[in-house]
Amino acid sequence: MTNSRRINLVHRSLSRPLTILGAERKLFFFAMCLGAATFNLLNSLSGGVLIFFLLYFAARWATKTDPQILRLLLAAAKLRAQYDPMKFSSISVRRDGHAQA
Repeated sequence: MTNSRRINLVHRSLSRPLTILGAERKLFFFAMCLGAATFNLLNSLSGGVLIFFLLYFAARWATKTDPQILRLLLAAAKLRAQYDPMKFSSISVRRDGHAQA
């Protein structure tokens, strides 16, 4: 039996994140909604466009840094107690009848 490596072909389109103009889709939609909300709240087109572009460029940066950053942030916020090192509580371990090596 030969010791050869198995090679699996992966198409590039399968591993690329789905983006709109370089920003992850959910972050782009979030930027668009907040821009529209700013426009409606302040009755200022320039304010809405400014907020949209600020959030859009932040979304592009986040997507370029890590395409899964939104999932990571949402999971970290939900499971904060498990990840917080300041909330560490020690447990006692008791070994019964086992010989030590």
